[in-house]
Amino acid sequence: MTKAIFFDIDGTLVSFKTHQIPKETIHALHELRKKDIKLFIATGRHHSMITLDNVFQFDGYVTLNGQYCYNNKEIIYKQSIKKEDIEIIAEQTSKNLYACYFIKENEVFTNMVNDQVKWFASELNTKIPEVCNPAVETAKNDIYQLTAFVDKKQEDMLLNSTNHIDATRWHDKFIDVTPKGGSKSVGIEAILKYYNIPLEETMAFGDGENDVTMLKHVKTGVAMGNASDFVKGSADYVTSHIDDNGLVKALEHFKIL
Repeated sequence: MTKAIFFDIDGTLVSFKTHQIPKETIHALHELRKKDIKLFIATGRHHSMITLDNVFQFDGYVTLNGQYCYNNKEIIYKQSIKKEDIEIIAEQTSKNLYACYFIKENEVFTNMVNDQVKWFASELNTKIPEVCNPAVETAKNDIYQLTAFVDKKQEDMLLNSTNHIDATRWHDKFIDVTPKGGSKSVGIEAILKYYNIPLEETMAFGDGENDVTMLKHVKTGVAMGNASDFVKGSADYVTSHIDDNGLVKALEHFKIL
C-alpha cells in the first residue's frame, strides 16, 4: 500500500509548455488526499519559487534538492554548504567568471544577470533575483544550494577548486550545487522519519537528473515520458509525457487511482 508520494515540480507536476499543473493532475491529487495518502513536493526550487499553494496544499516540502525540508508547522531538516567552499565560489563569482544563484534560507540572490539567468527565470516562470556582492552576502548567511550557469569546462573548475560539494546537471545551461552527499533521497528520508512512514510504502515522480536518487530510493520510482533516457533507466516505470497526462496514467497503472 502506498502511503506517501513525492512529486518533482518542473516537467512533472508543472508543464514547461503551460507553466501550470494540468487539471487532470489537480483532480488526481484531491482523489489521493481522500485516500489518506501523504503528498509531498520534492524539488530543486527554493520555497520562494514555489507557487502551488493556491492550487493544492501539500503535506510537506523537500526543497533545494533535499537540503531544506519543512511542512506548515516546522522545519524538518536542513543542511548548508560548507563555508570554505562557499568562500571559493564567492571569489570566482565576484569576478563574474560565471553567473550563479546563491540560495539562502529565506531569499535568493545572484552575482550578475546574463542571458542564461534570463532564460532560467523565464523557463521556471520566476522572478530574477536581486544582484548582490557574493563575497559580502555569503559571509552573512548559510548557503543551502547554488545554481551555477556553467559549461563543462567551468563546472570542472568549480568542482576542482572545492572539496565538499556535489553537482547535478539536468540542463546543459546550469548545474545544481549541493553539500556533498546531499540529495532528494536524503530529504525524503527526513520526511519519512518525521511522519513515521516506511520506505516500502513510498512512490515518487520525476523527470530530471536531480530526481535520479529519489527514483532509485523509493519503493516505486516513476519517470515522466519527457525525461531523458538516463532518468528513465533509473525508474521502475516510465509513463507518458507530462502534457499527455503522464502522472495520472501512472497512478491508474498502479491502481492507486
